Amino acid sequence: MTEDFDVEFIERGDRKSRFLVRGASPAFANGIRRAIVADVPTLSIDTVRFIENSSVMFDEQIGLRLGLVPLSTPLGEFEEGDTVTLSLDVSGPGTAYSGDLVSSDEMVQPADDNVPIIDLKDDQRLELEADAVLSSGKDHAKHQGGVAVGYRHLQRVEVVGDRDEYEDDETNVLRGVIEDDGELVPTEEFDHDLTNRYPGKEVEVHDVEEAFVFHVESDGSLSVDELVTEAVGSIEARADELEEAVQL
Repeated sequence: MTEDFDVEFIERGDRKSRFLVRGASPAFANGIRRAIVADVPTLSIDTVRFIENSSVMFDEQIGLRLGLVPLSTPLGEFEEGDTVTLSLDVSGPGTAYSGDLVSSDEMVQPADDNVPIIDLKDDQRLELEADAVLSSGKDHAKHQGGVAVGYRHLQRVEVVGDRDEYEDDETNVLRGVIEDDGELVPTEEFDHDLTNRYPGKEVEVHDVEEAFVFHVESDGSLSVDELVTEAVGSIEARADELEEAVQL
């Protein structure tokens, strides 16, 4: 892949980011979204061995909850199919949380310590071992590190004149990010209503060609930067593989 893209961050964090990509086609933008959701492998609990469960919840229900606990996934340390063992041993009364899981590998830990697993009453105990496996979202949704991934066109707002003084002041709702005289402005800054930013003005809104604003949220298994970089890398690898196959 030889295309160059201009990337500009509007909001940047480990768990949530919003960024603008210029020079991308709609197909490529959708490819990035799909790759973030389906192609980037993360660790997730897959197999559970119960030693004791005197709670009111069935083993299968607890296993389901454990599978939804995001686990930190260090890049380059594991290959798909590799496993890491975690254990849990808690007694009531009290609540068992994700932070009570003990990992056999210090690099792999619950991304959040406060995810509730089960409430235990007096004389109830839960002891188990669980194997977390590295796999991708195309195999199971619990491996989707990107929990909210979307994109939309960057939109340019153009003032075309003054509004008629007798015209009703109706709301003009727009969500996303606008480009105003070269400035990127999230619409929440003016409560998503263009009439708040351009009072008394007549405006036109146009999609900016080959410019898309991405909103990506991570479950904590990987940072947003890691998710996006790995997703783009997977697209590049598939493109190189296709190019090589065509040339054979």
